[in-house]
Amino acid sequence: MPSVARIKAKQLQARRVLEGLKRLYPQAHCELDFSNPLELIVATILSAQCTDKRVNQITPELFRRYPDAQAYARADTEELERLIRSTGFYKSKAKSIQEMAKALVAEHGGRVPDDMEALLKLRGVARKTANVVLGTAYGKAEGVVVDTHVSRLSYRLGLSRQSSPEKIERDLMECLPRSEWVFFGHSLIWHGRRVCGAISPDCPGCGLNDICPKLGVKSRRK
Repeated sequence: MPSVARIKAKQLQARRVLEGLKRLYPQAHCELDFSNPLELIVATILSAQCTDKRVNQITPELFRRYPDAQAYARADTEELERLIRSTGFYKSKAKSIQEMAKALVAEHGGRVPDDMEALLKLRGVARKTANVVLGTAYGKAEGVVVDTHVSRLSYRLGLSRQSSPEKIERDLMECLPRSEWVFFGHSLIWHGRRVCGAISPDCPGCGLNDICPKLGVKSRRK
């Protein structure tokens, strides 16, 4: 079990990172385009192993074709696959979307639920997707979104040494105020996309450079 001193040190580091992110990205938000919770949950499913930019390119037509859960549930599978093909893993994503939509129709009146337990029962929805929907569409902080960017930066910044998304999320939740969970996930993703890349992080141009221990960064450029 971590010592009290270690926990306090991590909380202090988390506050420093949070302050830096607020300074750098005060308007950080989910970069997937959507107008309702259903569109967001579909877009988030499509974003797995795909960029938000690519997802945003194909969703206008997708959302026009399928305006509600009933439409997805009764969609022609091959047509749905064709529309989402460029996002990758399109067959499994199409199946997840259709099964998720069928569950929404059968169990929730076609509405995307606003609680974690119900969301996690939907096909294709793990904690990352559930946190995106709850935090972004419903304004409910039930956890911290942990994607590849958050995983990478949480380690580099000294906030978590865990490898599984669930354990990383737990570490972040323990060292951050609940009121900051949603913003922290969005802003850390922004930083990962814009500055702290997986291959060649721009340490000299990083606004968090002075407080970052750069754990795992091969070239510790100052």
